[in-house]
Amino acid sequence: YEGVEIFDAYTRLILEVIRGRQATFVRDDELQASWAIFTPLLHQIENERIQPIPYEYGSRGPKESDELLKQVGYDYHGGKYEWRQSSSSNSSNS
Repeated sequence: YEGVEIFDAYTRLILEVIRGRQATFVRDDELQASWAIFTPLLHQIENERIQPIPYEYGSRGPKESDELLKQVGYDYHGGKYEWRQSSSSNSSNS
């Protein structure tokens, strides 16, 4: 197309299609599942006017996120999250 500028991102996507590589794209069933999960959540956020938790730019996020993860068994150590098995899950696997 003469006079049309195609940006690098679009060029890469078009090449992925031509080469038959689908890893960059979402299947329709994945997209439908995502909407089924997130639409009610987005409606709740909008209807209840839920405000985001502020946190410092460049940080890992709000401290509440680490507190939530600790409640479900994860700890943050040296740049990664680690799941700590509870004694009840260890005994049930023996």
